[in-house]
Amino acid sequence: MYTYRYKQRSMLTAVAFLIPLAAACGGEKADGEQPGSAAVSAEQPVTGVRWNVDSVTVDGTTHRAPAGAHVEIEDGKAAGNYGCNNFTAKAAVEGDRIRFSDARATRMACTDRPMAFERTLAGTLTQGALTTDVKGTTLTLATADGDQVRLTRK
Repeated sequence: MYTYRYKQRSMLTAVAFLIPLAAACGGEKADGEQPGSAAVSAEQPVTGVRWNVDSVTVDGTTHRAPAGAHVEIEDGKAAGNYGCNNFTAKAAVEGDRIRFSDARATRMACTDRPMAFERTLAGTLTQGALTTDVKGTTLTLATADGDQVRLTRK
């Protein structure tokens, strides 16, 4: 009898917790949404995710990232790897914009290709405020001049 009452009380507690959540999630409609249609619109997070760098496009030329290039943004900080050297920076996220500053990197010597990519990536990330656009598992960071960094969620 004790187990039955405990399970019943646990189930009632769970239901009491979930009903307000369900009500809060179901009442809003997206612009242009027709009555009776269901819209799923959840903003994808930029922070708290390990993003693998796929490429950097500068002045119309796309540079493919070396294996291991990545960035993680969390709690006002960014950390990652440019392709050879590790880096840290301050990261200010405001709406759909992010600004990296005070970047510091290790100084390991690598082959020419990763070093050239690192200079391109580091320069693009610290060029000023970047707009963020998350679609599925892809994040695109864009400068005011149209240069882009493409990243994929790990």
